[in-house]
Amino acid sequence: MSMELNKMLAAILTAGIVFMVTGIIGDALVHPKRLERSVLEIAGAPAGGDAAAPAAPAAPAIEPIGPLLASANPQNGQAIAQRQCASCHSFNQGGRNGVGPNLWGIVGAPHAHAEGFQYSAALVGMRDRPWDYEELNQFLAAPRAYAPGTRMAFNGIASAAQRADVIAFLRSLAAEPKPLP
Repeated sequence: MSMELNKMLAAILTAGIVFMVTGIIGDALVHPKRLERSVLEIAGAPAGGDAAAPAAPAAPAIEPIGPLLASANPQNGQAIAQRQCASCHSFNQGGRNGVGPNLWGIVGAPHAHAEGFQYSAALVGMRDRPWDYEELNQFLAAPRAYAPGTRMAFNGIASAAQRADVIAFLRSLAAEPKPLP
């Protein structure tokens, strides 16, 4: 290495050390205190030191799935499910639970029904409700909005037509598929 390169690296290293030491000294010298009330009052903001977070906007209404199921394509739904669901779920009769439960016979089954699978409290609390077509539609559209606290790391399927295809595929995963609505 040349002497000039050594000088440049030393300058960069020295500057980094100076900034780090300055930060440590600053943290040791300054002890911020939270004020009881805000110094600057903002019109329309709630009074008090802890302003509540603004309410989340209401989730948009999800299109009913019933009318779309008549023209849904289970083969397309299978392709979507293989792409988006198969890494966590199995689809065959008697299949094992993975990261997610086996989905054979899901349509019409109660929530949190798979033996031996550890469901989130959100889904266990819905155990008395069956997975009908609209319940599946709501869940597949936005799992975390449907069951807050769910461990399912999936954002949902935005397209109603694709959800209908997946639900038609899930309907086919039964010895006797449930009738369409």
